[in-house]
Amino acid sequence: MPSRKALIRRPSPRLAEGLVTHLAREPVDTALALAQWERYARTLREHGWETFEVAPADDCPDGVFVEDAVVMFRNVALITRPGAPSRRPETPAVEEELARLGCSVNRVREPGTLDGGDVLKAGDTVYVGLGGRTNAAGVRQLRAAFEPLGARVVAVPVSKVLHLKSAVTALPDGTVVGYEPLVDTPALFPRFLPVPEEHGGHVVLLGGGKLLMAASAPATAELVAELGYEPVPVDISEFEKLEGCVTCLSVRLRDLHT
Repeated sequence: MPSRKALIRRPSPRLAEGLVTHLAREPVDTALALAQWERYARTLREHGWETFEVAPADDCPDGVFVEDAVVMFRNVALITRPGAPSRRPETPAVEEELARLGCSVNRVREPGTLDGGDVLKAGDTVYVGLGGRTNAAGVRQLRAAFEPLGARVVAVPVSKVLHLKSAVTALPDGTVVGYEPLVDTPALFPRFLPVPEEHGGHVVLLGGGKLLMAASAPATAELVAELGYEPVPVDISEFEKLEGCVTCLSVRLRDLHT
């Protein structure tokens, strides 16, 4: 069976201070957020993922959104340089954990900025959102890291949401799904399926046709079920207040040594 590992990082006690860009700030219940995070991690494990907890970053309110700290392609980890300077202290412990797991590690260097939430993989195509937290120098460095490994890197504009994956993700067959009012240019994706809810554009592929999805998108769950997939809903309401979604709470690693 292929190796399936996931990096996670528990929420900071300062979670409620996390950055918000496109949303009005709402009060965050940190105790509820911790319970939701624990349920999210348990759901990953229940579906065959071995979780590895990155060292806590209690002084980093956004550290729980661990996906932003690294982009993976095959067994190569590209440690990001987040577009928000306050988030840059999040990356060293992520790099340390990935090195311990045997990944080859590269880093985005100044003046490049890159957030992992701006990177969507669909097969060997790597879409990268440009315009928010990720700049052109970051895209160039991502190309340099992954194109020699067989990736096809496609830059797409992002202006309506925080990250590319705040707007779109991909189903197992490569179809890109998203809430169309938040997607800058749907025509850039060869197959685009509009979904009826804002949080319906966020899916994590658990394997075996199962899709981890936000409980706040029940109509989209019905839609993907009609397509033959099995939705696995989780409540992440407290993280959604901070522009978080199911993808950004973990980094999924597959077949690290192939």
